[in-house]
Amino acid sequence: MIFGRKKKKEAEEAVENIEKTIDTEDSSFDLFKSSDDTDNTAKVETAEDVAENETAEAEVTEAENPDTAEVTEEEAPKKEGVFKRLFKGLSKTRNNISEGFSSLFSGFSELDDDFYEELEEILIMADIGVNTTEDIIEELQSRTKENKVKTAEECRELLKNIIVEKMMVTENDYAYEREKSVVLMVGVNGAGKTTTVGKLASKLKAKGLKVTMAAADTFRAAAIDQLVVWSKRAGVDIIAGQEGSDPASVIFDSISSAKAKNTDVLLCDTAGRLQNKSNLMKELGKINKIIDREYPEAHKETLIVLDATTGQNALSQAREFKTVTDISGIVLTKLDGTAKGGIVIAIQAELNIPVKYIGVGEGIDDLQEFDPESFAKALFAEE
Repeated sequence: MIFGRKKKKEAEEAVENIEKTIDTEDSSFDLFKSSDDTDNTAKVETAEDVAENETAEAEVTEAENPDTAEVTEEEAPKKEGVFKRLFKGLSKTRNNISEGFSSLFSGFSELDDDFYEELEEILIMADIGVNTTEDIIEELQSRTKENKVKTAEECRELLKNIIVEKMMVTENDYAYEREKSVVLMVGVNGAGKTTTVGKLASKLKAKGLKVTMAAADTFRAAAIDQLVVWSKRAGVDIIAGQEGSDPASVIFDSISSAKAKNTDVLLCDTAGRLQNKSNLMKELGKINKIIDREYPEAHKETLIVLDATTGQNALSQAREFKTVTDISGIVLTKLDGTAKGGIVIAIQAELNIPVKYIGVGEGIDDLQEFDPESFAKALFAEE
């Protein structure tokens, strides 16, 4: 269904008013420029609409778009338990770190300088990072002294407890699930952002929430097509625009639809490839102003999606995005594809932003709420 001319005019006027309040020093580049003959009106599709139009969905090959290939991949017929999937997903990281732990805790009879030097090397190799590693070791030395721990094996549990404390997540970190909410998903292209929107939509719907997805990454046609596929799989409504249309206009129409349909959670995919930081600030600024003005009563959540396989680069990306928008949580994808899952610990410890979800596989059920204790248990090979 296509919004009428009146609705389109309202959206365009709203975005125009927002643009007037934003400083646009770089006037030579219009972030939202689209061709004059492009229909930029937003399109609302229900789950039923998507199913009816299945033959019209864009087919994107794995070579062209790995994320879309992931969407079309068959699900494993047998579902595993949450911890079992986590344990399996962290196998590369665990294999990388557990061998070092095994030789460390069994090879040293006392806690001397050599012990701590080897521990430092193991933690850094797992991509926990230099600063976080130093903090962990300092805390471990303090606690072993305080508890009068003398042997390496005895300090194993202390180390695990310290790691858990570095990653604490509380029930309040998922408060948006209990309120009318707008969730912005941000992050660079290739991190699995659009796929995460689809998986999260499925997860929230399974909890009994009414979910709508907004395809506001209008700079990439494949992102819109991919989200349409995910809306079909998750069985939720989607609001999409044409490629090149104004993302803020899509958000405006999404909010109107969400309020009219009494939607619990509006999940918004956003662009991940912009030419410079000022353009990113401009886009997110417009979107946030639209949300604040049109839906002030909604709980606003901003989740950054990071690719765990990029290690310390993921930490750098989070720092960059933190300078242009308030980030309330982190989603770490592709943990099953890296031996350096220690980045989970480093990101939370250094940025003081909770990791709320982790991806440990390609299946729709492989996006999990982050549980620090289960993560540490899997990391230390404790089934």
